[in-house]
Amino acid sequence: MSVLLEGDEQLERELTGEPIAAPATGSVLLHIAIAGAIVAYYIIGGFYKSNLWGGPSSGGAIQVNLVSSAIPLPSDQPPNQNVLATETPSPAPAPPEPKAAPKVDEQAIPISGKKVQPKPQVAPKNQQKVQQPVQQNRAQYGEQAANNLPRTTQGQTSPGPTSVTQGDFGSRFGWYVDNINRKMSQVWNRYEVDPRTPKGTRVFLIFTIGRDGVPGNPQLDRSSGSPTLDRSCLRAVQRVDTFGALPGGYSGSSLNVSYYCEY
Repeated sequence: MSVLLEGDEQLERELTGEPIAAPATGSVLLHIAIAGAIVAYYIIGGFYKSNLWGGPSSGGAIQVNLVSSAIPLPSDQPPNQNVLATETPSPAPAPPEPKAAPKVDEQAIPISGKKVQPKPQVAPKNQQKVQQPVQQNRAQYGEQAANNLPRTTQGQTSPGPTSVTQGDFGSRFGWYVDNINRKMSQVWNRYEVDPRTPKGTRVFLIFTIGRDGVPGNPQLDRSSGSPTLDRSCLRAVQRVDTFGALPGGYSGSSLNVSYYCEY
């Protein structure tokens, strides 16, 4: 019997519909609340924006205020990389003024005993300028004046202790006279002379030279006063084997020579 009652109750519940009024009402109220919140958000948001970004008569303009100068603005001129540059350069020094000449009082009475310096004479300004010669950038060939210097060394007698008496032999054959000087200086021994002989003492000899250049007949022409100097100079002539054959341009058979030895 109880089983039958339970079955009847379950069937009655199935046949009876569920109530929908309360859930429907709650859903409608929820949607209304959401719509109202959205409308209120836009209204309130629009009101605060108008107060923050513009006034009632601003016409939609935006006002911007700079709060910091940390960001530099672009410059019209490029920056100067010179570490010595300065925005306030010092002015260049002015050139020194010329010193004024001291004024001289021409009416002053001169003081007796005081030296008066003469006034410097001023050269006249109308002096004619000396014209400088124009230099030409070219070599001067064949335009130099001739000179009177000898063109050759042949025939010039070099200074020395030898002198020749025959005509112009010394001027024509100067090289042979130099050869006589060289030969005599090589064979003369100074150590044979007494060291007490004064410096600069001279002894003069004369001798002849044959065509083959062999000296002969050496004689004392003028003594030096020192026997040792006289003998050493004569021995020097005797030591020479030959001075060399006489020049072909000389026609004489022998040559007379005067020679001196100086201590």
